[in-house]
Amino acid sequence: MMSGRLEIDDVYTAYDKADVLQGVSLTVEPGSVTCLLGSNGSGKTTLVRSILGLTPARAGRIVFNGTDVTRFATHKIIATGIACIPEGRKVFPKLTVEENLRVGAYQERSDKVMQARIAEIFEIFPRLAERRTQLAGTMSGGEQAMVSIGRGLMCAPKLLLIDEPSLGLSPRLVKENFNIIQKINERGITVLLVEQNVHQTLAISHFGFVLSKGRVMTSGSPTELSARKEVQDAYFG
Repeated sequence: MMSGRLEIDDVYTAYDKADVLQGVSLTVEPGSVTCLLGSNGSGKTTLVRSILGLTPARAGRIVFNGTDVTRFATHKIIATGIACIPEGRKVFPKLTVEENLRVGAYQERSDKVMQARIAEIFEIFPRLAERRTQLAGTMSGGEQAMVSIGRGLMCAPKLLLIDEPSLGLSPRLVKENFNIIQKINERGITVLLVEQNVHQTLAISHFGFVLSKGRVMTSGSPTELSARKEVQDAYFG
């Protein structure tokens, strides 16, 4: 399973002619959990949108597993093996747990493969197996987070982009969520984790980048980042 190398090379992305990303370069190594830290408005979500082709880069290159995907349409980018778990646990509230999962593998033609993937998700999240016929909208925030992550895994991605997984969750559920992310990574899936919760994030990451005002301010191992003055000032105040 080990692949999922993502290279972002000098990317500029603009909304209404104003550049939000200003020459961002970073690499996500295969098999790693790489984190992207930054406060609100630093450009983190814009970078996720650029990787997915939702807000295409104005300049620079985005290369995934050796393929330049900068100008690809979103569905083609997903087909290369990139999946995204958006912030805020977006589930289809009027669909059951199992129907939500099936939506995640809409490009899969084989029902046998689909069933095998659903079984795998239920292995990771036994609670979802118990509630496979429950409407996702009636579940707790933590359970919806599981549905959202499970749905992202249904297309068997090589790279999983996870945007703000701790948003709006209790500390206990945040811890649970980060344990799940670690478990997913141990299964050979490369993870790019976009977060503000710096303590939990650095605890499970192999390498990290800090974004500020659309530029990479610093990068390094979790130990190096924790020790940097600018990171301490910004996060550990």
